[in-house]
Amino acid sequence: MSSAPARTPDVRTKLPAVGTTIFTVMSALAAEKKAVNLGQGFPDFDCDPKLLEAVTQAMAAGHNQYPPMPGIPALREAIAAKISALYGHRYDPNTEISVTAGATQAIITAILAVVRAGDEVIVLEPCYDSYAPNIDLAGGTVVRVPLTPGSFRPDFDKIAAAITPRTRAIIVNTPHNPSATVWTEAEMRRLDELLAPTDVLVISDEVYEHMVYAGARHESAARFPGLAARTFIVSSFGKTYHVTGWKVGYVAAPAALSAEFRKVHQFNVFTVNTPMQHALASYMADPAPYLELPAFYQHKRDLFAAGLAKTRLKLLPSAGTYFQCVDISQVSDLGESDFCQWLTSEIGVAAIPLSAFYADGFDQRVVRFCFAKKDETLQVAIDRLARL
Repeated sequence: MSSAPARTPDVRTKLPAVGTTIFTVMSALAAEKKAVNLGQGFPDFDCDPKLLEAVTQAMAAGHNQYPPMPGIPALREAIAAKISALYGHRYDPNTEISVTAGATQAIITAILAVVRAGDEVIVLEPCYDSYAPNIDLAGGTVVRVPLTPGSFRPDFDKIAAAITPRTRAIIVNTPHNPSATVWTEAEMRRLDELLAPTDVLVISDEVYEHMVYAGARHESAARFPGLAARTFIVSSFGKTYHVTGWKVGYVAAPAALSAEFRKVHQFNVFTVNTPMQHALASYMADPAPYLELPAFYQHKRDLFAAGLAKTRLKLLPSAGTYFQCVDISQVSDLGESDFCQWLTSEIGVAAIPLSAFYADGFDQRVVRFCFAKKDETLQVAIDRLARL
């Protein structure tokens, strides 16, 4: 028997720049300091009891084994019908809709399906923190193009300059996390025109599609035939129905793109939670929950904004998502990250620095709050922030 000591072999990391996410760090600090957690983007209220009842009924009916790899037919049909009704584009539920284990899995699967070593993928910063590591894992090269500082609108001259013969895809996110901006129809048409002569694919992160305010509408890539023909559209039931822990989402894409997507999907998750799929299919028969979502969250946005207006924090526009960004320049000389640490520890409210969404930590003195909370939770946060 060998007397050599046990040894774990060294592993060369595939993600040398990746550590613990800012969301995990701030949520842990919020728990330690008993702060109101307006950092990580999840509700502190429950979903519609009817949805929970539908899950129970699905389990009782025996829907507890593997579903079809791309998702149960009833759910894919419901998704296709919703997209057609809202955006005017009909996807074939058999070949163009795939149910995923949340939007994060959908995005990495789309990237792994189409990005090869040496391919370039454009991301628009600030951007959600999974995009770049996903591209790295696929062997691609991240090409970072900044959204316009202050307004966070797309700069199409800079996007055009970033496109090369090696560009494989661009990731677009509207409504936008973290800035809460919403792309206009004119901007989507400009993207369509820019990409028309190229073979660049689009990964359109539309998880906040039902959170657009003041009577505006979500400009899904599905609305524009030229974009729909080259786009993986990603959405999230977790965001729409207040069940982020379920991790169920979907991808809509042309049949040729969906076929490649499913080749990867079947080997990284294969299938998605069966009873939840049946419950969601049943629940989607009534469109009211997602059609009424803008008014539901606009109330919370306005309640929170009214409270913040009494502080020295400067509110940035929140046209969509459930986030509110603020400029901290009149409150503190600290940088964003240090301010968020101080705010959590000393004021008792957790936020996220916008610099966490930039590779180089670009600091604009802006932080992000999440208002997907009970009204009473928001009021506690407002009362604490009144000290600023």
